[in-house]
Amino acid sequence: MTTPPMDPADIAASLRAAMVRELREMDAVTSESVAAALATVPRHLFAVGEPLEAAYAANSALVIKRNASGLALSSLSAAHIQAVMLEQAEIEPGMRVLEIGSGGYNAALIQELVGAAGMVVSVDIDPDIVERARTCLKTAGYDRVEVVLADAENGVPEQAPYDRIIVTAGAWDIPPEWVDQLSKVGRIVVPLRVRGRTRTIAFDRSDDVLVSRSYCLSAFVPMQGSGSFSEHIVQLAEGVVLQVDEEPQRFDVEALRQALDSPRLERWSGAAFDLPDELELFLLTNAPQVAMLHASEELVTQGHFAPSVTRGVPALISGGSFAYRTKRPNEDTGGFESGVFAHGPEAEAVAAEYVELLRRWASDHRRRGAARIQYIPKTARTSLPSRGLISKRHGAVVVSWP
Repeated sequence: MTTPPMDPADIAASLRAAMVRELREMDAVTSESVAAALATVPRHLFAVGEPLEAAYAANSALVIKRNASGLALSSLSAAHIQAVMLEQAEIEPGMRVLEIGSGGYNAALIQELVGAAGMVVSVDIDPDIVERARTCLKTAGYDRVEVVLADAENGVPEQAPYDRIIVTAGAWDIPPEWVDQLSKVGRIVVPLRVRGRTRTIAFDRSDDVLVSRSYCLSAFVPMQGSGSFSEHIVQLAEGVVLQVDEEPQRFDVEALRQALDSPRLERWSGAAFDLPDELELFLLTNAPQVAMLHASEELVTQGHFAPSVTRGVPALISGGSFAYRTKRPNEDTGGFESGVFAHGPEAEAVAAEYVELLRRWASDHRRRGAARIQYIPKTARTSLPSRGLISKRHGAVVVSWP
């Protein structure tokens, strides 16, 4: 006797339930309301043409549209990061929510959270994505979501103010229109790029300033339109670059190229190495002149660089010398010890400065969420500090370590 095949809807429901369980185990889902939304919305209807298993994979994004060069222009974010952002947003029934960047699925989740008394507006600059989102939302039964075709840099003022703004594309800055359209006690959750890394930050509005409640490392397809940005790349040698996202810094490129060929100085901090994303944020916002150093795996294999450079590592730069972080096994520090490799005529001094930063982080800030991040618009009546300041087009990011 043969077993009749399972109904596709039953398979999808089973995979959806398994996805929610996995997200709970990953601590991406911590509230019953977000769990219920994820268990209800049929994610596979927003992943047209993808296998059910791919649609319900907890930690995999699906590319929706690419440009002629194959670069992703729009994606269905991994359920993991969508869940984290919804938990950061703390959406309540009856709220008015603006989603920056459409896809459909996340807007459907938000509609579940705000309920019949709430409102969801989703805006995107790409007409193909807007049409796709409208179609998928209608198919899934979420036709109360308003999907708007516009440059998201301007928000959607017609429906403002919003209790929550959730940005689902990588942003280099926070335009004044988003702040203006946020209610006086509103919150914006935005993947904000700072010093070469993107972190999803939940900002609460406090008068004319935004103050962080939480943040986590993330990766998103970058904004299009007037909010797009281009990173600054300084090539030092074949396979070796410095990456700077904010205002261009002046480097003595020729001297740094010569430093690459100088002997490597090695110094160890005696401090534990862990929570690399938190340590990285501390280094990027406390060093006087810093950039992300990237080098190829081939150069690492040849012994020219430590493995940390393959994904990018904060490099402290002083004239024609530089230092960057590395690690080695050390049970006395809990498994690994942080250290420094330095090159150039001032290698000793720049290494000592870097080691001091590693020790200070380990002794004073070695925990999740230690940083306080503010966004201060140019129009804000607030004085800017001298430390931890990262200038942006429309304002400044200020990172402090209480």
